[in-house]
Amino acid sequence: MRNLNIAYLLVYAYVIIENGYQYQLRRFDTSQPTQRIEQWLEKLQVSGYRLTGPRLAVVEILAESQFTLDATQVFLQSRQNYPSIGLVTIYRTLEKLEEIGLILRVHQSNGCHSFIAAPQGHQHLLICRACRRAEYFGGDNLTPLMTTIGEERGFSIQEHWLQLFGLCANCQNLQVPEEENDL
Repeated sequence: MRNLNIAYLLVYAYVIIENGYQYQLRRFDTSQPTQRIEQWLEKLQVSGYRLTGPRLAVVEILAESQFTLDATQVFLQSRQNYPSIGLVTIYRTLEKLEEIGLILRVHQSNGCHSFIAAPQGHQHLLICRACRRAEYFGGDNLTPLMTTIGEERGFSIQEHWLQLFGLCANCQNLQVPEEENDL
């Protein structure tokens, strides 16, 4: 990996309070950049994108988050280090990161989207409706189902994407009602 000559930032955890629920995002220190952040920055450069301070802040937030984040949440976190960053910059950066395969768009039942770091290889997503913690998992065998559906409807199914929503063990223990936080 080539040397990127980037000034790294410290990004601290914060708490989002939305619909009466508290979402805690873990603290991470990027003064010693993780390998994932370095890989993302290199991929952005190779793809022809400049490495700006606001773009770096968005990369640090999404590369290290275990939670799905919508554009507003990324915006609020980014403003801690870049108070003048605009929401348009957030949307453009999210678009670029998705375009080059670094993040995935998570489709929520309310029609909105959030984002999470893309997995290595083919994996599916398990998302907590209350705290938005997300985990990737593999090992499914949907081939027979896809074959049957394809044959019944005259389709040649070429790929699939599975997102499962529920409550994580921690939120189940807290008795957080999932209906009020419509993902």
